[in-house]
Amino acid sequence: MLRNIDEGVLIALESLRVNKLRSTLTILGVVIGVATVMTMASIVEGIRTQVFNAVNAAVPNVFYVMRWFGATPFDPSNPPYEVRIRPVLTENDAAAIARAPLVRHAALWCRFSSRIEFEDSRTQITEVWGSDERFIELQGGTLLAGRLFAPSEVRTGAPVTILASDVARSIFGRLDPVGRYVRMGNRALQVIGIWHPPDNAFRQPGATTGAFVPYRMAKGSFRFDETRELFVVVLGDLSVSVGDVRDQATVALRRFRGLRPGLPNTFDTITQDQMLQMVDRLTGAFFLVMIALSGVSLLVGGIGVMAIMMVSVTSRTREIGTRKALGATRQESLWQFLVEAATLTLVGGSIGILVGLGMGEVMKAGLAIDARPPLWSAAAAVVVSIAIGLGFGLYPANRAARMDPVEALRHE
Repeated sequence: MLRNIDEGVLIALESLRVNKLRSTLTILGVVIGVATVMTMASIVEGIRTQVFNAVNAAVPNVFYVMRWFGATPFDPSNPPYEVRIRPVLTENDAAAIARAPLVRHAALWCRFSSRIEFEDSRTQITEVWGSDERFIELQGGTLLAGRLFAPSEVRTGAPVTILASDVARSIFGRLDPVGRYVRMGNRALQVIGIWHPPDNAFRQPGATTGAFVPYRMAKGSFRFDETRELFVVVLGDLSVSVGDVRDQATVALRRFRGLRPGLPNTFDTITQDQMLQMVDRLTGAFFLVMIALSGVSLLVGGIGVMAIMMVSVTSRTREIGTRKALGATRQESLWQFLVEAATLTLVGGSIGILVGLGMGEVMKAGLAIDARPPLWSAAAAVVVSIAIGLGFGLYPANRAARMDPVEALRHE
């Protein structure tokens, strides 16, 4: 059997050498399919790794309370009924949650998008948070220069801002931003500090926080979705689990809103675990779709392998007859052509792995994620390549094995 494997591999490689164009077109589908699987696996694993690292770096015992939390998008100007019946969050809701014994701090925040401009420099549309003076305690990160919001600035909604370090560097260059003015929309805001962000579990992959402003200033000057961009940020006692703090916050807000026992909550809570579960569901669905699409390429490649093996069987009919006349059994002929088919697809799979590794590096640079192809995807690519060769090579191999040696020797 080992001798037959060696012989089958050598014959397949010789066929590749002699019929370069035909063989290249045959294995192209396998190359594309395997490379697609590895590229998609790289992106999914990169996003998951980024989120899991963010969870480890995030401030512990922080969770959000929102009007509605769900993966299904909808038009903010015309939300579905189950969203409309829920009241919009207010600062009184945050104050009610803050009174729970295990809650260290709770504040109403919002999020909106805007360009940040200084003279002739401007950013792309970036994420801006309307927060309170304790945002570093809840979001993490460090203050590189300047100061935080004063309580009076938060209370009155003063036109001040704290810029993220990369935003400050992009629009100010070597100038000291602190004390200067930037524009967001039609508002002029004084820069009072520079903040360096950490990884954040609640930030979508690819999204960046460009600045912070006092919540009341954001509420009065900018538009945002009160369902998905308005939330209460809750910091719990570090000595207890986030689940216990969430339970107390839920009870406090239900009591404040007058919800009787048995009535459903009119708000949602988001913890880091819930965010990870949503990421897993979204990336899992995305991965399945990509696997299905790449499966079409693998199917096309398998059909190509079948076609070239059929041509090979036809062109080598006299050879098959000679081998059988010299004593080759049906099983040996079947095995030889299966090995040839598997070799063809293994070559395509190997090239696909190299292309997939290269695409992973491109995705890593383009998406700014750690898009390294997982080892299982390379192993799966090899196994699938061989399986395709064996599966689609079975019919032509069986045809060769069934040939009558006398008729094969008479073939012209």
